[in-house]
Amino acid sequence: MTGFGRSQSDLHGLNLSVEISSVNRRNLEPTVSLPREWAALEKDIQAVLREALNRGKVHVNIQAVPSAAEAGFHWDQAGLESSLRRLARVAGEHGIDWHPDPGALVRIAALNKVDAVLPDPEEAREAFMGCFRKALDQLVEMRQVEGSALREDLEQRVEFLGSALEAIRSAVSDTVPRYRELLLQRLSQANLEIDLSDERVLKEIALFADKCDVSEETTRLDSHLAQFRECLQAGSPVGRKLEFILQEVNREFNTIGSKANNIEVSRQVIDSKNEIERIREQVQNIE
Repeated sequence: MTGFGRSQSDLHGLNLSVEISSVNRRNLEPTVSLPREWAALEKDIQAVLREALNRGKVHVNIQAVPSAAEAGFHWDQAGLESSLRRLARVAGEHGIDWHPDPGALVRIAALNKVDAVLPDPEEAREAFMGCFRKALDQLVEMRQVEGSALREDLEQRVEFLGSALEAIRSAVSDTVPRYRELLLQRLSQANLEIDLSDERVLKEIALFADKCDVSEETTRLDSHLAQFRECLQAGSPVGRKLEFILQEVNREFNTIGSKANNIEVSRQVIDSKNEIERIREQVQNIE
């Protein structure tokens, strides 16, 4: 599921920024980018992510830069003065007039530039994790909104499968009587004087009825679709359970299709399997 969260806070003169983004994946694939001085905090970040999320490719980007009050050009004063003295000495030894202009001073200062010093990870942990959790809450909220839309879509698709199941029940009720009529027509066309009371005819019809009976499959489908609807109303995580139920739904429709001796049943099975594939794509993204 997709989502994004961002949070900022001040930390010891630093502007701390946390951004978390996620895109669809069947499993949870977290990556964390943070200052190397705070590498010890990655374990905590990973643990919180795994508590809150179960699926998605999640990227966490953490930056700490000097705040506006501390922003500017920071350099090593002692190092800068040492560089100036050494350059003046070298210039004097070679008879060079040494009067550095502002541009030269800026370039020399840049060589002695120092980065902002980050506080120790343990000192920053509480404030840092608070900022991280705020960004994570935003991401989870965004994913929940998407999840609600997916639930509505899946409910409609499951209703389609339920309607297809009822159409199959209606169609199979005529299958055996139609087969019996066709059998008698063929016998009549072959000039065989055999009526419905003949044991051979009754046995043939019974064997056909048993072969194309899908009552067990339709009963199981009723149960599977009911479980699927219940999962859609339950809290997360349900994605993997929905995948399993959908696998069983697909299995039952496959069996019905293999037993079908009815054009309408075959059509309903084909339409249902197409809808199952659409549901499968959505379910793989659900938390």
